[in-house]
Amino acid sequence: MNKIKESSIAGAFYPADTEELKKMIESFKAQSKNYYADRKARAVIVPHAGLVFSGRVAYEGLEQLDKEIENLFIIAPAHRVPFDGLALSSHTHWETPLGKIKVNRAICKDLIKNHGAQINDEAFEPEHSVEIQVPLIQSIFEKAKIIPILVGKETPEVIEKIIEEYYPQEANGFIISSDLSHFLDDEKAKNLDTVTAQMLETGNVGGFRYEQACGAVAVVALAMFANKNNYSLIRIDMTNSASTTGDKSRVVGYGSWFLYEGEKSNYLEKYCSQFMIDLVKIVINSAFDKGKNITINYPQIFDEWGASFVTLEKQDMLRGCIGSIIAHQPLINDLVNNAKNAAFKDYRFKPVAADEVKDLKVAVSLLTNPVKIDFKGEKDLLKKIKAKKDGIIIKDGNHQAVYLPSVWEQLPDKTEFLNSLKVKAGLKEDYFSDNFEAYRFATTYIKEK
Repeated sequence: MNKIKESSIAGAFYPADTEELKKMIESFKAQSKNYYADRKARAVIVPHAGLVFSGRVAYEGLEQLDKEIENLFIIAPAHRVPFDGLALSSHTHWETPLGKIKVNRAICKDLIKNHGAQINDEAFEPEHSVEIQVPLIQSIFEKAKIIPILVGKETPEVIEKIIEEYYPQEANGFIISSDLSHFLDDEKAKNLDTVTAQMLETGNVGGFRYEQACGAVAVVALAMFANKNNYSLIRIDMTNSASTTGDKSRVVGYGSWFLYEGEKSNYLEKYCSQFMIDLVKIVINSAFDKGKNITINYPQIFDEWGASFVTLEKQDMLRGCIGSIIAHQPLINDLVNNAKNAAFKDYRFKPVAADEVKDLKVAVSLLTNPVKIDFKGEKDLLKKIKAKKDGIIIKDGNHQAVYLPSVWEQLPDKTEFLNSLKVKAGLKEDYFSDNFEAYRFATTYIKEK
């Protein structure tokens, strides 16, 4: 027998009128930037404020999900009714002005049996954090069922275990429903939300605090799952309520991310290679149009911090190469700065002239974080260096130098590679000391064809 949960928030968090609701969702679709082409994700983090405030950001997040998903877990924090553990709905269907959507009762029963969840309809009745996603789901997915889960007093490990169990089945997808900072002024909110974004995007969520996100438990759980599987959380959008209201005195932060089954650099290589090559050329050309301002539209993945090198070649000869070893700023800024510096501030070369630009070939290297190599003496270091794979940084006192992995093409011998790197650092080829340090890193190398 069907048991239908009627809307608790229609007319408050979204329009109660069907046509008005459809029109609102259509406006989100029209505003979607369509920066992310794959749209095959199976887990997202999206906000859950009233649709007029965060609906566009949530819609863009849900749009990244694979449309073949059959079961959508909506994991959201309980704001109104306190309880321990996880709460489930006893209903067979949830209803909004867009119609009814089925609940996967079989999965709900399994969550009760194996994960300690409990039926708690009382907790869902005044709650918005799950239901606010339902009209958006109904507008994007034709056949998907939902598994509404409210999180009370619980640990991220419990949520991660659920994701871990159900993620391998491609029919399953996960919506982590969470806003970011609450009721700070615009500047403080942006600062805190930027810290939150960096923690999620680097996987360093050990010190994550509840004030960073109301759905912190599930947000951290998804980040832990990503870390364990070498997956990445890719930023789609991040803003706050001031973008809608204009009131910067007391805002709520909104962000959306999707889970990519691989490293961020792989995603950038697969989907953003041409953008990065074009960006370097635009930046260099703009230096010769000094009165002209350039506007660059880019996906927010480039607002994530990243370390890059920009390499310029002319007639197969190096014409400039400058980069960052450690991620210390948004990748978009890093690429722009390194493009300018490679063209005009590489001390080994004269600045690029306007008539040379057409002959330049561009390459971009995206760097992982350096890892220190432990060794006993130079011979041991040479054994541990992986030829044709490692980028190497050496340090000794005030002397430092770096070679990208691409340098192995010119210096394939380990000893020759290391000796040349010493000379670049201002040391002699036969130099070595107890203070000598070496670090390895990997790169994703993107070269203009």
